[in-house]
Amino acid sequence: MKDKATVIDEFNGLVNMSSAELSEWLKEDASISSGWTKDGTGETVGHQSGRHIVDILENNPDMVLEKYRDEDIDHMRKVVSYCKRHLAQEEQAKKNTNSKSYKSLKNWGHDALKE
Repeated sequence: MKDKATVIDEFNGLVNMSSAELSEWLKEDASISSGWTKDGTGETVGHQSGRHIVDILENNPDMVLEKYRDEDIDHMRKVVSYCKRHLAQEEQAKKNTNSKSYKSLKNWGHDALKE
């Protein structure tokens, strides 16, 4: 398992949206309807993740290692894993902003057009 510093470093490299940008995106219909629901709440997994990412970014804007909570690190691991996996598999995210891939990655804090 990767150490905390590596996870934080990778998270900060992959999440290329600010908390304000991600918050605005999460209000859009394209964000809300993108992805699949897991727990029957009606909210998609990616949308839930996006809200958690906003919290992480807002609670520790200076990215101080010691200020991250264990639950933040756990979620950051998921974000890193998701983004790496989908960026490796889905070229559509970079080519088509209307694709499910692009919208889903954006829910996870990564805007493929910013690369």
